[in-house]
Amino acid sequence: MEKTLLECRYTLKELEQILQKFWNVAEKYPVIAFSGDMGAGKTTFIHKLCDMLEVEDTVSSPTFSLINEYHYNKAGKDTTIYHMDWYRLKSEEEAISAGIEDCMQQAIRQNMYCFIEWPEKAMSLLPRSTLWVKIETLSETERVMSIGQFDNSAI
Repeated sequence: MEKTLLECRYTLKELEQILQKFWNVAEKYPVIAFSGDMGAGKTTFIHKLCDMLEVEDTVSSPTFSLINEYHYNKAGKDTTIYHMDWYRLKSEEEAISAGIEDCMQQAIRQNMYCFIEWPEKAMSLLPRSTLWVKIETLSETERVMSIGQFDNSAI
């Protein structure tokens, strides 16, 4: 992360309360990468965010499908969210052949979103404009979230 834009400490019960604060920072970024250990709450956070955005589709983990597509109304316009889980990726070539780059480029060009879990699996594919969200587990019910601009210049 180049620069931290927001840092929040929260409990799982407070998650819904911080979503709007998060979205006020994140909304302008078409590609948002969620990093954290297994069980840190990446999928839960994305699910609650999609609930807040009133996504029309059922939100679920794309662990096996790699990419889930959701739809919602953004200021009167139908918009797409690509929810990706890169945990099972074995290579960047696999990511490219699965259409990951195409989804990210489409999100950037057409004012859509890509929410990516496990971005570490193919970091060099992330655009420079990616927002990086790190979720750390402090206890069974408490998390700290750091949000900043992604820096892929060192990759």
